[in-house]
Amino acid sequence: MTRHTAATVLLILGVPERVVMQIMGWSSTATAARYQHVTGGILAYVAQRVGGLVWEVAKDPEESGPEGSEKSR
Repeated sequence: MTRHTAATVLLILGVPERVVMQIMGWSSTATAARYQHVTGGILAYVAQRVGGLVWEVAKDPEESGPEGSEKSR
């Protein structure tokens, strides 16, 4: 149980898989996949980052802010 917890905490902290494998003494990425559990918080964080990126890119710079309203006049 403690291996699952430790591996999941390292995942939550964003520690690269190779580093996790070194810390935990694993030589296989399959072992990391077995012990690291993706949490709802991780999924929400990723969704927020992706959403922010997509919506920032999708904004039309000419339609936002005071400069955009002057250009349309």
